[in-house]
Amino acid sequence: MPQKSQIPGILFNAAPVTVEKAQKLRQKLTPAEKMLWGFLRNRKFKHLKFRRQHPIDQYIVDFICIEKKLVIEVDGGIHQKPEQIEHDRKRTADLEDYGLKIIRFSNEEILNDIFKVLKEMDTYIEENEL
Repeated sequence: MPQKSQIPGILFNAAPVTVEKAQKLRQKLTPAEKMLWGFLRNRKFKHLKFRRQHPIDQYIVDFICIEKKLVIEVDGGIHQKPEQIEHDRKRTADLEDYGLKIIRFSNEEILNDIFKVLKEMDTYIEENEL
């Protein structure tokens, strides 16, 4: 069986049910996701192609730039609960097995200072030579 990072295709081995769920979630973005998507869509950010609510294996990530192998997650308050923190750690490790890098921002960070978030994303990409 190939390493996860060697599995071809943009769906990263996602099951059809996960793909279908991702399609539905694209219609239900949170206010923070909508705001960020406005700055990422149509190659507005660094001329990079981002996808929203994208299936990867059993997960659906908020945003991904496949070219840079970069996932952007937008976290609401639930992500501060101990059981969710543990779930997020496992999720991050599983996604990293595909060779992906994950950056997390809270809803508040995005809604209160979107330009700071974009600057942090830009700095991360530059510093990590993604």
